[in-house]
Amino acid sequence: MTDKLIIFDTTLRDGEQSPGASMTKDEKLRIARQLERLRVDVIEAGFAASSNGDFEAVKAIADTIKDSTVCSLARANDRDIARAAEALRGSNRARIHTFIATSPLHMEKKLRMTPEQVLEQARQAVRFARNLCADIEFSPEDGYRSEVDFLCRVLETVIAEGATTINIPDTVGYAVPELYGHFIKTLRERIPNSDKAIWSVHCHNDLGMAVANSLAGVKIGGARQVECTINGLGERAGNCSLEEIVMAVKTRRDYFGLEVGIDTTQIVPASRMVSQTTGFVVQPNKAVVGANAFAHASGIHQDGVLKARDTYEIMRAEDVGWSANKIVLGKLSGRNAFKQRLQELGIEMESETDLNTAFAKFKELADRKAEIFDEDILALVSDESVTPEKEQYGLVSLSQHSETGERPHARVVFTIDGKEYVGEADGNGPVDASIKAIESHVKSGAELLLYSVNAITSGSTESQGEVTIRLQHGGRVVNGVGADPDIVVASAKAYLSALNKLHSKVDRVAAQG
Repeated sequence: MTDKLIIFDTTLRDGEQSPGASMTKDEKLRIARQLERLRVDVIEAGFAASSNGDFEAVKAIADTIKDSTVCSLARANDRDIARAAEALRGSNRARIHTFIATSPLHMEKKLRMTPEQVLEQARQAVRFARNLCADIEFSPEDGYRSEVDFLCRVLETVIAEGATTINIPDTVGYAVPELYGHFIKTLRERIPNSDKAIWSVHCHNDLGMAVANSLAGVKIGGARQVECTINGLGERAGNCSLEEIVMAVKTRRDYFGLEVGIDTTQIVPASRMVSQTTGFVVQPNKAVVGANAFAHASGIHQDGVLKARDTYEIMRAEDVGWSANKIVLGKLSGRNAFKQRLQELGIEMESETDLNTAFAKFKELADRKAEIFDEDILALVSDESVTPEKEQYGLVSLSQHSETGERPHARVVFTIDGKEYVGEADGNGPVDASIKAIESHVKSGAELLLYSVNAITSGSTESQGEVTIRLQHGGRVVNGVGADPDIVVASAKAYLSALNKLHSKVDRVAAQG
């Protein structure tokens, strides 16, 4: 008989802590719907107490998602826990995930609390949460660097108070697979009531071992929940990657002996959606979801694959959703076909006006590009210009001239709070000139940290270009994404998108890793 491995996705909470990866409520809801199609067991929707925006996002996801458990993070205090419970009220299956640091370093330097105070706060927090929700997860932050005797006391106490899941985070990515697996095994053997809770792993990738550590926690330690994110998104070097965990367990079922409930054909669509929404491009050689994951460039490999696929392929590309890149619509497609495709992609427009705006943009794109792929539609609706009433800055038109030996010049017409401005500037290239033309009026003072261009669909110079621009100002880091068949226009859109995000001040509270 095989056990079930619970997949706990924290793309919308811990993944969002990547600098510049913060998402709007609509974007989070769109990704949550895709996670539900992927059939993840638990969706950690956010940290409800951190800001009103996060509260609203958690509430919207809890009210919408029917098949997955919806979870909110909360620090170990009554205010955070009550706020999480309020946001989750509309959920079919709700979970409150509360945490407090237990390592000597964190207790002394961050919390400035004694071990006994931490133990008591953990006890009270779980007791309070248990009265509001039946499903309670507890995490000792920096658990892997905690003293085992003290950690055993804390975990025994919170299980006795009703915690149903115990998660052991490797918050700073310090663990090594064998040691981490045995650490969890030791905790489970030493804590008398350990069998009353499901044990979970949450690993960071600072040493490149998040997936290996998580699998060791499962195989050696007996954990039955893995906390992970799409594309391994997360702060610093990222989190454990959902697609790698799932495919490792499915491909090596002979070794792990575990079942996962994931619909693997939804993995690549989820990967693309998260990448396009956050602007974090997936590296080509990334396992499972990278563009080269199933590309056999070597002549010997190609020969082998043609003769028998399993010579070099341990998974089939279609099993993880690579065949999803099919032509869906063209310029003769009508409004109903467009609306139906949006629904199939998990996108719901708030109003008929928004739908009409998106359809007009689709028709405009279809006139310039013969084949419209799913990725094109995702990029189109992610574009802030589809919902102009919400933006501070918007692009009206752009013209630029560049010629070998001449200094490129750009003229950009854009809106600030609905009022049109015209900016003109020279630059080192047409993109530089366009951004300088915008800045001639905006004068944001923002520092450009990243500029990258990516083709939305492969195999054609007709593909839309997707530009990601990362800006930093006053300690805040934001990503702006713009898509257009013209790279210079996409760049201007991305820059204005980033300025819009800088303009929308969202206060956040730093949470656990």
